[in-house]
Amino acid sequence: MNPSIYKDARAMVSKKLKLIAALLAFFVVGAAGINWLSQPAPLKVRTAVVSKGSVAHTIANTKAGTLDACRRAGISPRLGGQIAKMPVTEGDIVGQGQILMEFWNADLMAQVSLAESELRASESKREQACIAADLSKREAGRQQTLRQRNLSSEEAIDKAESEARVQASACNGARAAVEVSQARLDVARAALDQTRLRAPFPGVVAEVNGEVGEFVTPSPVGIPTPPAVDLMDISCLYVSAPIDEVDAPKVGIDMTATITLDAFPDDEFAGRVRRIAPYVLDLEKQARTVDVEVEFLQPDECSHMLPGYSADIEVTIAEREDVLRIPTEAIAEGGRVLVINENGRAQQRTVDTGLSNWVWTEIRSGLNAGDVLVRNLGLEGLEDGVRVEAIETPDPND
Repeated sequence: MNPSIYKDARAMVSKKLKLIAALLAFFVVGAAGINWLSQPAPLKVRTAVVSKGSVAHTIANTKAGTLDACRRAGISPRLGGQIAKMPVTEGDIVGQGQILMEFWNADLMAQVSLAESELRASESKREQACIAADLSKREAGRQQTLRQRNLSSEEAIDKAESEARVQASACNGARAAVEVSQARLDVARAALDQTRLRAPFPGVVAEVNGEVGEFVTPSPVGIPTPPAVDLMDISCLYVSAPIDEVDAPKVGIDMTATITLDAFPDDEFAGRVRRIAPYVLDLEKQARTVDVEVEFLQPDECSHMLPGYSADIEVTIAEREDVLRIPTEAIAEGGRVLVINENGRAQQRTVDTGLSNWVWTEIRSGLNAGDVLVRNLGLEGLEDGVRVEAIETPDPND
């Protein structure tokens, strides 16, 4: 065989092999490019970093609670009458014993004046009778002295001593009459005081029902009516909130709690459980609750609050420090979480959890400090193995 022909054949085969290799490389690169272009874009997710910190197990109220005053009284008259004076208005600060409302009482004031006059007359008669009794007593003593000197008769002595006893009885009777007059005056003053509504404690007038000239009557038995004056002491406030009957046995007196108010959404206030109702409210058969009262640990923080605000409580049942924790929203049912691996894909893991609340959950096993998790698990298309991209820089303390 001619060597030149052999060499030309080898060159032709070599060119064909190179062409085939180039075509294969082109197809591989093209297929890879097509595959890459056909993949969906990474899901943009919010992330969190596994870190150490404190986690508390808390119990929250099932319905909105209410900010109440420690002392609040709906004051109504014992007897009906026509309003004659209203020295206070809504929002006024009053002291203990101050008159809040007064009814027409001219007749009772006249009776008080009459009783005072009768008392003064009785006191004058007592003074007169007792002076006479003292004089008679001294006269009887003088007669005894004269009798010792044989200068007085037995008859004169008997008469003087009898007169002294009569005047002493008259003095005692006058004293009793003064006591009777004093009692009548007390009765008249008590009747007069029933026409005046007084503040039983210092506080703020929250509501006044009535105007001068209107008639006010006591509430009939079994028929509640609005009080004439609603008085509250806002120097002491607390939150009353319903706790589910299932959680109520876990709550105890003096447990720490956190108070939040809708009126101040950015603030949290430290509190303490001061009372747990000894009964269950069954206003709704399927949602039975127990009322729990929480007081503020710093009463000065209540200076800008008003009774009636809606409020919520979180009672701390247990707390652990320096444990691995993740945001509660990053855990799905069954303890499943999505960890972002080094390839930028979501990798599903199952974790063992401990204490938990609305914000943090303790991690006992399944994660390490520094792992990055997906927080918004409800994102459409998010599943194990999907490419993800963080839209924020994870903060271990967030």
